[in-house]
Amino acid sequence: MLELKTPREVDAMRITGGFVAEVLDDLQARARVGTNLLDLEQRARDMVAERGAVSCYWDYAPSFGRGPFRNVICLSVNDAVLHGLPHDYTLRDGDLLSMDMAVSIDGWVADAARSIIVGTPRAQDQRLIEATERALAAGIAAARPGGRLGDVSAAIGAVAAQYGYPVNTDFGGHGLGRTMHEDPHVPNFGRAGRGLKLRPGLTLALEPWFASGTDKIVYGPDGWTIRSADGSRTAHSEHTIAITDGDALVLTRRAA
Repeated sequence: MLELKTPREVDAMRITGGFVAEVLDDLQARARVGTNLLDLEQRARDMVAERGAVSCYWDYAPSFGRGPFRNVICLSVNDAVLHGLPHDYTLRDGDLLSMDMAVSIDGWVADAARSIIVGTPRAQDQRLIEATERALAAGIAAARPGGRLGDVSAAIGAVAAQYGYPVNTDFGGHGLGRTMHEDPHVPNFGRAGRGLKLRPGLTLALEPWFASGTDKIVYGPDGWTIRSADGSRTAHSEHTIAITDGDALVLTRRAA
């Protein structure tokens, strides 16, 4: 069911989004060479508990994955891109880490992800992250009232094509609000002028993610972690946005 949010409800989601950005900022500062993923997970748990937020991931048990998920953040390293299960792994120099988190505060959800490089960056990894960030910005710019959902997907896909990265459409963005996953699905590739008409009050999580060498994915042994089928590096960027009468509002904007 598609639910348009009132301005007051969008403001409530912005509060949640600000907290999600705060957690990602904190973890990004802590993600150094020698940091264990389980320490990042524990820090996220502590922040969620202190804020009185509710993790959307804890006990998450979709049709895919070996559920229920018993963590509050997804941490995906190198060829892992989505649903990375935090585990006993110490970050190494040059690792590409993607962090994805969704929580609810007072009944309203926000979802965001970002990818970072730990220690010494590789130029090809910087380029890959840049592509996801530019694709996200393009999708947000296309999310205007009167447009179509396909405009957003096409804008994201066009950036991927510009950088020469293939696009997987099995997993993409989604509606959200009272729950983490609501209609509609937002593929990272599409045709402009097609699909759902965009109206003020529609709230979406846009999340371009690319693997540098393939659009095929495989699941890791833990049953959750999604990896590139060829072992190539991956990156993921995501914001929660709200369609308005003009430019889209980014509800999970990083603090200035």
